[in-house]
Amino acid sequence: MLAGASGLAAQAQRAPLVYIATYSSPQGPEGSRGNGAGICLYEMNPESGRLSPREVFQNPDNPSWLALDPARTHLYSANETATYKGARSGSASAYRIERSTGRLTLLNTEASGGAGPCYLSIHPSGKYAFTANYAGGTVAVLPILANGDLGAPTDVRSDGGTAGSVHAASAPPGSFAISGHERPHAHMIQADPSGRFVLSTDLGLDQILIWEFDSEHGVLRPNQTPAVKLPSGDGPRHFTFHPNGRWLYCLQEEASTIGVFDYDGRTGTLTAKQTLSTLPKQFAGTNFTSEIAISPDARFVYAANRLHDSIAWFSVAPAGTLTLAGEEWTRGDYPRSFTIDPSGRYLYSCNQRGDAVVCLRVNRQTGALTFTGEYTAVGTPAQVLFL
Repeated sequence: MLAGASGLAAQAQRAPLVYIATYSSPQGPEGSRGNGAGICLYEMNPESGRLSPREVFQNPDNPSWLALDPARTHLYSANETATYKGARSGSASAYRIERSTGRLTLLNTEASGGAGPCYLSIHPSGKYAFTANYAGGTVAVLPILANGDLGAPTDVRSDGGTAGSVHAASAPPGSFAISGHERPHAHMIQADPSGRFVLSTDLGLDQILIWEFDSEHGVLRPNQTPAVKLPSGDGPRHFTFHPNGRWLYCLQEEASTIGVFDYDGRTGTLTAKQTLSTLPKQFAGTNFTSEIAISPDARFVYAANRLHDSIAWFSVAPAGTLTLAGEEWTRGDYPRSFTIDPSGRYLYSCNQRGDAVVCLRVNRQTGALTFTGEYTAVGTPAQVLFL
């Protein structure tokens, strides 16, 4: 038995391990029921891209976004609920990872600093977690203690300002993508590569907010240039930095556009340089974008479209600008997010309303995506994260 257990552990170390976040509460996304059970662990076949189930770690509170600490010894989840211990707040949980098997052990859960946390990220130092609380319109800083536990928030900031217009200024003709502009809605928060500045998006305010981060006290302070305004109603959602740290790509949920920015890491300032659609040239109607990511070799940027149910890819020019190169159907309904595996060979789309994760093969020369034929049944999947 000992020899067999040793062999299984060695096999687990060889095969990439994957976590899938799900909606698991009767109060799921967009008012629908979550069909998930918590955080699901899978093993990936590098030759086919197939995901094989290993274990489910129960969490009934919509652990819809996950992040790893820099050492990859701990996992943290944003639990997207409206209340926690009777208060108007969601929560965040800390887990210890057994590296040989990927098994999770819950350490603790803390209030997230606002209702409906939809995003969580870890500071490059590994000492803090950041939450974006969509329903609460707040962003928060939670310290990570020496044993990996989360502490109570050291800072909570309410996004302030006037909400944008109901209809996105840059949306396709005939679009009814009009949700989210009745009040502030924090959607993403992440440190820049240096960790000196923290950027957050507010969909309702149509702003990218920029914070100076006091890493000694865990406090966010508005930068000298505290925000960049997007066109009214466009709804900034997720962003990604180019590996060189000089360009930022921001996805607008209700306009279905990507904004390309130059980023000055010395001052934490953004300068707009390009805006382009994520949809085919003649598209008309309603679409909501969801996720944006850059390929491991930084040659292509990918963006997901919900309702159009596609993932578009763009080639990256030497100056960081983008050119639409193609699109591929996700083989499922409403791709909430997607993840490119670390090798760059596969892209996994979380088809939220289709209750499946679909594997697409990546052509690393052209950026093109093709369906592998691999479906993984997962109730209301929200995110794929590689260990």
